[in-house]
Amino acid sequence: MLTSEQVRKRARELGADMVGIASIDRFEGAPTQMDPRQIMPEAQSVIAMGFRVMRGSLRGIEEGTFFSNYSAMGYGGLTYLYIPLVVINLCKFIEDAGHEAIPIGHQSDWRSIDNEGRLRPRYSRPVAPGKAAPDVMIHLRIAAYLAGLGEIGYSKVFLTPQFGPRQRLGVVLTEAALEPDAIYDGPELCDRCMACVQECPGSAISPSETVKVELCGRAVEWGRLDCEACCIAFRGGRAVEELAEDQQYDEPGFGHKIARNGITPFYYKPRRLYNTGEAICGGRGCLRACMIHLEKRGVLKNRFDKPFRRRQPWTVDWSAPPPDSSEESEAPDRHPGERQ
Repeated sequence: MLTSEQVRKRARELGADMVGIASIDRFEGAPTQMDPRQIMPEAQSVIAMGFRVMRGSLRGIEEGTFFSNYSAMGYGGLTYLYIPLVVINLCKFIEDAGHEAIPIGHQSDWRSIDNEGRLRPRYSRPVAPGKAAPDVMIHLRIAAYLAGLGEIGYSKVFLTPQFGPRQRLGVVLTEAALEPDAIYDGPELCDRCMACVQECPGSAISPSETVKVELCGRAVEWGRLDCEACCIAFRGGRAVEELAEDQQYDEPGFGHKIARNGITPFYYKPRRLYNTGEAICGGRGCLRACMIHLEKRGVLKNRFDKPFRRRQPWTVDWSAPPPDSSEESEAPDRHPGERQ
């Protein structure tokens, strides 16, 4: 008989830093388009795993000199390479014990809902009455919460007592009936300091408007996120109404032209690494500011001999002309190193 301890042990051997298990009844009341039972009707357990984002992968952005490392190793390398391998191999372990298992990592590209949870118009339709429209999207942070890994902070970023905001998540659905872990009830991690709000370059987290949900009888609340503002600032952009074509940092989007903001040193948005969406801001508010605050409070188990922020935060003044502007003879290469 497969046990919870065997599953936790194998997940850690495969590379997960944290493992928690929720019984499927904890998802009672989930919206149809986010309900794991719509994917696996006979599911008994949901296994959530956390994979640390190395603090060092944020160092290059903090110093303003090496941006691709976080985008590749702290974001895309985990999301699209490392986590899928771990969840797939854990599913093999469970299926070898005779229980069906579904590996789920980052799985939003085919989803039937937008970032606000609304159905995307004319995208897909249910194949039968009572079924969700494909594709269902499980809320990974809620799954991790219900599996006891931590809490959801004001920024909507998932926080754990081990790493604060520094982890990404993977999930396994299984028909194996496993003993669940208790929902996290340790010291509160998010103290509503609002550093995430104050330091977000896109002002994407509302300081006053919140979203409230009930999870397994517990009230959970986070700040309302402006997903469009987040998406633009995440890549180093700033939405404007008018902008000359040769000054555009990125292709127009969300009904705006996109200029550079002060958190990007690049003239044009860099190309993707591992399909990561060019994580230029490096979680300036929701990740780095939060982590710095939690480390100062001494509430995280993953400790370091030096503070993360050792110099004044930098910004780029794009109103000043480039130092070599008089020497430019042609337009700069928008994507250095990319094959033509």
